[in-house]
Amino acid sequence: MRLTTFSDYTLRTLIYLALRPDRLSTIEDISVAYGISANHLTKVVYQAAQAGDVLTLRGQHGGLRLARAPEDINIGAVLRRTEPDWDVAMCFGSDKACAIQPACVLQSALGEALAAFLAVMDRKTLADMVLPKRQLSALLRFQDQGASA
Repeated sequence: MRLTTFSDYTLRTLIYLALRPDRLSTIEDISVAYGISANHLTKVVYQAAQAGDVLTLRGQHGGLRLARAPEDINIGAVLRRTEPDWDVAMCFGSDKACAIQPACVLQSALGEALAAFLAVMDRKTLADMVLPKRQLSALLRFQDQGASA
């Protein structure tokens, strides 16, 4: 299983914003910190704002920040919102039936594995993702010396 780039960038954006709760950030800030496309991030931020996770402020002194506390942003819910589908194999959600589908155990096993993955993500919040705050801030080259562990 592999998450889409959209989900990856959404999680990275939320992590970035959670690490900088006391200041506004820009799409450009996030783009530079991660070395990723600002164009893609624009779409990510728009969708995260529509979902109520990110607050966007326009104008010369505008920017982005989390709209909710990190502990109120559930990672499982974010992934369900950002992934277009959970078809881990062609036989999931496809109109084309596999020749062995009536007796196939693989589809059931993959479905069980997906459910386990989502169950773990449902137990995680954005606050969990930023626990090593000092280390993450250093890796993103933040100048915040007061960041705690």
